[in-house]
Amino acid sequence: MDPKAYYDEFSTSYEKERAHGYHALVDELETKIALEHVRGMRVLEAGCGTGIILERLEKDARVALGVDLSRGMLGGARRRGLAVAQANLGAIPFASDSFDVVCSFKVLAHVPDIRGAIAELARVTRPGGTLLLEFYNPRSIRWLAKKLAGPRKISARTDESAVFTRYDDAAAIASYLPAGVRAVALRGIRVVTPGAFVHRIPIVSEVFTHVERMAAASPLSRLGGFLVAILRKDPVTRSAGVR
Repeated sequence: MDPKAYYDEFSTSYEKERAHGYHALVDELETKIALEHVRGMRVLEAGCGTGIILERLEKDARVALGVDLSRGMLGGARRRGLAVAQANLGAIPFASDSFDVVCSFKVLAHVPDIRGAIAELARVTRPGGTLLLEFYNPRSIRWLAKKLAGPRKISARTDESAVFTRYDDAAAIASYLPAGVRAVALRGIRVVTPGAFVHRIPIVSEVFTHVERMAAASPLSRLGGFLVAILRKDPVTRSAGVR
């Protein structure tokens, strides 16, 4: 299925369960990582969807812009009053070195040309700037749960198998980075949750939420179902002998 058509269809139900429970927790933890870097910065969210995270980042950023492939998803972002544009991650409509921070959550795992996409994200990041790029981790409970449960429905006629999906561990992520971009840290989200269903059970949900918040700040985070690579674009340096 064409990715644009998939996400246009998904946009009609995307926020149905995102205001509470499991999905709200994942959004919260992703936002927390981003907020460590965006204060006073020019920020781009690549694959901003309906703008749930971008809206939160906008409050701390100097400038916060978003791009997404799906017109349907962007409709939600525009209803939030966010500055967004329709674009493919392989051709972002901004000049090189435009942003201090570029972030992307729940998107790169669905991009076949991963090296091309990361190179393009690096292009629009200024020298010395930061990239926060999220991947799906094959060394995680989430990967096992997905394998056992199979693809979930996004609408009455379509499920997740209709879109390309990859899983990348830390070594694979490192192999995708273009010259001049280096890994600074790796953070993980959804470490112990066996399935979204546990966050629908009173008391049990509170326990898992507490543990997930603690795990996200611990070495266990590398086992998270979502891996956020914190990357730095090398600053421009003067050639030897130049004063």
